[in-house]
Amino acid sequence: MQIHPTAIVGSDTEIAEEAVIGPFCIVGNAVKIAKGTRLISNIVIDDNTEIGANCTIHPFAGIGFPPQDLKYDGRKTGVRIGSDTIIREYSTVHRASVGGDGLTEIGSNCFIMAYVHIAHDCKVGNHVVMANAATLAGHVIVEEHAVIGGIVAVHQFTRIGAYSMVGGFSGIGQDVPPYTIASGARAKLYGLNSIGLKRKGFTDEQIQNLKKAYKILFRDKHTLKEAIKQVEHELDMTDEIKVLIEFISNNKRGICRKT
Repeated sequence: MQIHPTAIVGSDTEIAEEAVIGPFCIVGNAVKIAKGTRLISNIVIDDNTEIGANCTIHPFAGIGFPPQDLKYDGRKTGVRIGSDTIIREYSTVHRASVGGDGLTEIGSNCFIMAYVHIAHDCKVGNHVVMANAATLAGHVIVEEHAVIGGIVAVHQFTRIGAYSMVGGFSGIGQDVPPYTIASGARAKLYGLNSIGLKRKGFTDEQIQNLKKAYKILFRDKHTLKEAIKQVEHELDMTDEIKVLIEFISNNKRGICRKT
C-alpha cells in the first residue's frame, strides 16, 4: 500500500496491498479499494464506494458523489466498480438515488474516457467503452461490450444493448438493440455492427443469422410483434437471436428503428 503524504483517507476505509493513493487524493469513509488499483492524483472518492482490483483512475475524476436527483433524500447508497477498469480525467460517477437497488455499477475491463458522466443507478456492464464526454442519465443500462461514441447523451431509463455501437454526437431516447449501430440527434438504426462482432469473435454464420433477423425486425414492413413471430418461425433460435428477441420484447421506452 502506498498513500502519498498529501492524500486524505477517511475512517473505516479498506485499502488493499499494492494499491496506490497518489498526491492530493481524498478518499471518503467506508470506501474499499482492491489490490493493484491506482489513484494517480487529485481524485475524490466519496463515501460507500467500492473499487475492484487493478483499476486506474486519472486526475480530477470524482466518484461516489450524491446524485443530481431532486428526489434524493440522503439515504446511504453507493458505487461499485469492477476490476481492470480505466477511468480517465474529469469523469464523474454518482452514487445511487431512490427507486433503485442502492448501487450505481460499472463492470470490469471498461474504458471510461475523459469527461464522461455516469449518473445515479446506472448499470454499465463488462468491457464497455465510453468515449469522451458521453453522458448517461439516471437508471441507464449499458450491456456488455457496448461502445458509446463521444458527446453522446443517453436518456434516463434507456438501455444500450450488448455489442452495439452508438455513433458520436447522438441523442439516445429509445433502447438500442444488441448487435446494432445507432446514430443521430434522435438516434436511428444503421444496420448490424458487423465489424464489431467480427472483432469480438462472432463467426460468419452467427453474423449472417443476425443479419437475417435484423432484416425481418427492422427493414421489412412489420410491427415488432409480427416481426418477432416471423423470426421465431423462420430462423434458428441461437443464443444471440434469443438475446435480441428478449431485449426487444422487454422494452419500455420503445426501440430505436431504422431510418
